[in-house]
Formats: sequence, structure tokens, C-alpha cells
Amino acid sequence: MKPRVYDVIVIGAGAVGSMIARALSRYRLDVLLLDKASDVGEGTTKANTAIVHAGYDATPGSAKARLNVAGNAMYDALCADLDVEFDRCGSYVVGVTAEDLVTLRELADRGRQNGVAGLEIISADEMRRREPAITPEVTGALLAPSGGIVDPFGLCIAAAEHAVLNGVELRLETHVTGFLREGQAVRGVTTDRGAFHSRWVVIAAGLWADDLLHEAGLDGFTITPRKGEYFVMDRRVAEQVRGVLFPCPTPVSKGILVTRTIHGNVMLGPNAVNVEDKADLATTAPGLNEVMAGALRLVPSLDARDVIRTFAGLRAGGSTGDFRIEAPREVEGLVFLGGIESPGLTAAPAIAEEVVGLLGEAGLALEERADYVPTRRAIPRFSLLSAEEREALIAQDPRYGNVVCRCETVTEGEIVAACHAPIPARTYDAVKRRTRVGTGRCQGAFDTPLVIDIMARELGVDPLTLTKKGGASRFLTRPTKEAPR
Repeated sequence: MKPRVYDVIVIGAGAVGSMIARALSRYRLDVLLLDKASDVGEGTTKANTAIVHAGYDATPGSAKARLNVAGNAMYDALCADLDVEFDRCGSYVVGVTAEDLVTLRELADRGRQNGVAGLEIISADEMRRREPAITPEVTGALLAPSGGIVDPFGLCIAAAEHAVLNGVELRLETHVTGFLREGQAVRGVTTDRGAFHSRWVVIAAGLWADDLLHEAGLDGFTITPRKGEYFVMDRRVAEQVRGVLFPCPTPVSKGILVTRTIHGNVMLGPNAVNVEDKADLATTAPGLNEVMAGALRLVPSLDARDVIRTFAGLRAGGSTGDFRIEAPREVEGLVFLGGIESPGLTAAPAIAEEVVGLLGEAGLALEERADYVPTRRAIPRFSLLSAEEREALIAQDPRYGNVVCRCETVTEGEIVAACHAPIPARTYDAVKRRTRVGTGRCQGAFDTPLVIDIMARELGVDPLTLTKKGGASRFLTRPTKEAPR
């Protein structure tokens, strides 16, 4: 029996890989999307600053600059099609010294070379009017009206679900270990769940992209994990922060920023520290102190007592300093993406189109599907509905009247819907990313047992098997001996 041969296998179901799979799903192709994690978006995607960058920061002529601006322009239509929250609220780079004003002018000039529209340097007084809590030391700011904020994991989930709705096969918890070869050509992948044959393989594996490139027999590119640590603050802090506030950038980072999130919290971070371990997501006292100090330089009134969570993410810093997106001549059947760090989330939809173009130029037949489903609808967010909409939803399904998460007003109906979505939520964190359950002030202290009970019922599994994020992260265990009376 001949093995199934996919047209394209995409390795990595983060924001970029999911966008590529979605872009390919427009065509009559057999596409397989693989990821070793228990859910899509488990890598860099789930731990970033959630900014849609305007594009003034990247070096003119670089792939980062070109794809940032192109991707930014796609976001309004993209998020409308995917039913994802997006706010083109604009962003500011804040100067606090006379020297910073020189940097702001340089950034504005760079942005104009990159094709960023509407850039404007505003006065200190105007900045104070727009952001009353800004530091009194402000000397001026660069306003970028095209900047915005988005839900990064929501966007990734939406893109992957849209791909699945249009026929892409998704396999999670499937670790790619190598490649199937015919001479110098790649003809599929080997994994811990068997081999999968294909005509093309796209490496979109984030931090591990260089390892896979080397496995394919190519050198000359390496990735350095760059850790960034963050604070998430209670919603009430949003009264102090109206938009996205950047400091003047450094050679390795856009700096420690203060931003309102799409969900109404305030987020501080990240710092930038190169590390060796690609799984090192530990927060550190020095790192968090650095983040808080940087944030206070922008908004001095912030209070650490309003912090409800800390976390760290890793960016895939490439050795060239730019995005690398290519179909290497030395290895037929391979497309490689590396160094997709910031502004990778912003650039993701444009990167996806570029990859489709590379595949088409290399001979992949791109015949558009007549049955393509153009949009994807999200799970209803009960907390955002009007009273009339809530009543109608409860009348349709009474489970939407049962509030499970008090902090975020998440209902049983939403959790049930997450368990039966096109990509079913099978871990607590997967439910969390789809519904906002457990993201409020109590951080799941009230809702966790209720969510586990609902998930076990809907997924038809033993509650003892449910995990926080896959692997050994179980919530419950059987006692090894009888408990004392």
C-alpha cells in the first residue's frame, strides 16, 4: 500500500506556521500542519507583547521592514475574517531627554523610508494630554497611528482553525525528528508518531528552526534564544495607560514598554537577555526588577501591588539579524523560515503570502478552491455581549447562564464550545486561551475545579488525565494510601 503523500507539510503551529497553513488552504492542496506541543501557539506566540508594529524600527530594505509594513496593512481585513479582536489604537515612542528627540527623528525618517504612513513627532504637552500618567520628564514622542494591539494566541488559534475548516490536517503532540530523503531532495518528515511523506516541507519551527535546518544538511544560520520577562497588571490599571508606550529602542530590543492589552489589562516588558536553553521560561528577580524599573521610567504611578501574573517568553534571534525566508537551492522540496522574531507576529500574514509565492515559483500548482470557506467565527464572548444578546444566547443554550470564571465572566457555555471547537481544547491552558478563563485577578483559584469537571464531561475523559498544558502537568492524582480520618 502506497503511503499518503501530502503536497505540503508545515512544521510549527505558531502564528507564522498557522498563517502559512491558512494561506495554503485556499488552494486544492493536501496540507499537514505539525507541532510537538499540546496546542497551537505554545511557543513564542503565547508569550509576546501582542503589538501590531507600525514598521518604523526595522532597517530599510530588510525583510523585516518590508514584511512588517505589508503585514500591518493586512490586519483589519484579517481580523475581521477570523473574528479576532484588533485595535488600531496607534503607538508612541516616548523621549525623556533632548538626545531622545534626535532618535525620534531618526525613527520617523526610517519609518518613512519603510513606507509607514502618518508618522508624527508630537510635543511633550501633547503627549501629556494623550497620556496623563506619562512621566513628567517626557520631552516628546513619535506617534505611529498604524500601530495596534491584538490577541496573539487568539489570532494563532483562529488562523489554525480556519485552516482546519478548509481541509488542513493538524497533528499536535507530534515531534519532528528528521527528514525523509531522496538524494538531495526532502520528501517528508520523520516524527515520534511515524513518517509523513510530502512534496514540500516548510520549516516554521521558531526557536528550533535552525536545528531542523541543520538536520536537513544545511548550515550557516543559528538561532539564539532571547528571553523577555513580563508583568500583567489588573484591569483597573488601564485607567493609567490608554495606549502603547515604547521607550527609545536599544540595539537589541524595542525596549521595556507599557501597553494596554486588547483584553483591558496593562502589560509591562520585555527585557532582553540571551540564554542557551530553548526551554528556559523561568522568570528571575533581576529580570523582573529590570522590567519594573523600565516601566516606571515611562509611567511612574504604576504600583507593583496591581501585578496579577508574571511570565517569560523566548524570541528566536537569528544570526543574520533579519528574517530568513527561502527555498534553498541545495535541498529540493524545502522552504526554511528562521529568525522570525519581533515583528514576526505583525509580519505573519505577509510572510504566509511570501511562502505561498515561493512554493508557486518552485512549481507547486496553486489552483484556488471553489469551496473555500472565507471566514471563521469565534466562540461568543459572554462578557462583551449586550444584555439583549446575553438573553438570546442563554435562551439558545442555558449553559451560557452559568458563570464559571467570576473575574472574566466566562460561562459554562463558552468552555463547552472550546471543547468542541474545530481544534478542541484538551488542556486547561487551551481553554484559557480560547475563553479567558483563569486570566483575572484570582488567576483560576476559583474556577479551576469547575473547568476540570466540565472538560472531563465534554471530552469524555477521566479528570485524572487532564493537564494544564500537556505532558506531566496533571492537576489530580489518586492517593497512594488512605487519607487520615
